Amino acid sequence: MKYKSVFDIIGPVMIGPSSSHTAGAARIGRVARSLFGREPKWANISLYGSFRETYKGHGTDVAIVGGILDFDTDDIRIINAIKIAEERGMKLNFIEEDAVTDHPNTARIIIGDEQGELELVGISIGGGKIEITELNGFELKLSGNHPAILVVHNDRFGAIAGVSNILAQYEINIGHMEVSRKEKGKLALMTIEVDQNIENKILNEIEQLPHVLKVTKIVD
Repeated sequence: MKYKSVFDIIGPVMIGPSSSHTAGAARIGRVARSLFGREPKWANISLYGSFRETYKGHGTDVAIVGGILDFDTDDIRIINAIKIAEERGMKLNFIEEDAVTDHPNTARIIIGDEQGELELVGISIGGGKIEITELNGFELKLSGNHPAILVVHNDRFGAIAGVSNILAQYEINIGHMEVSRKEKGKLALMTIEVDQNIENKILNEIEQLPHVLKVTKIVD
C-alpha cells in the first residue's frame, strides 16, 4: 500500500505498544460502536491470526473494548477499558479462532442489546489504519479514514442514482463508493466515503428516497 505522509507510517497518537494491535484495534471497535449507535450490553469478539496470538500482550483486547466504549485511540481510559465495560454491565466474550483469514490482524465483533445486534469484520492494515470488510453479512470495503454513509436499500433500478443525485445537489464529493448485495433483487448495501461530513437533513432526504430503508453516518 502507499502512504501519503510520514504520519501514515508512524500512526496516530495512541495508547499502547503497537499501531496495528492497539490503535487499529481500537478504531475497529469504535466503527462498530458508531454503526450500532449506542453502547451495547454485550460483545463477542473473535480474534484471528496475529491478533489471536498476541492480543493480551499487545493490548488488542482492551483496545477493541475501548473502541466499543467510544474511546479514541489516545484516550487514557483504554488501559482500563475491560474493567470499565464490566462495571457498566457489559458482558464480554473473547474467542480465539483457528481459522486462517486473508489478513493476520483480523477481528470479528458482534455487539448487541435487547433491541438488536450488529456483526462486523475488520482488519488492521498498519499505521493505525483499518478496513471494514464485512457488515451484517454484506461484503464491503470501508477505510474508516473518511466520513461515510451506509445506505441499506432494496436492490432496484434507480436506487444508486437517486442517492448520487442528492449528494451532487449539495456538492458533496464522493471519494469511494461500492454496492454489495446478498442476492439479486433483495437487500443491498451502498458504502459511500465522502470528503466532508454530511448534515442530518441530507441523510433524511436520502432516507425518503424510494427503495431506501436505512441510512447510517460514520463521522471521521
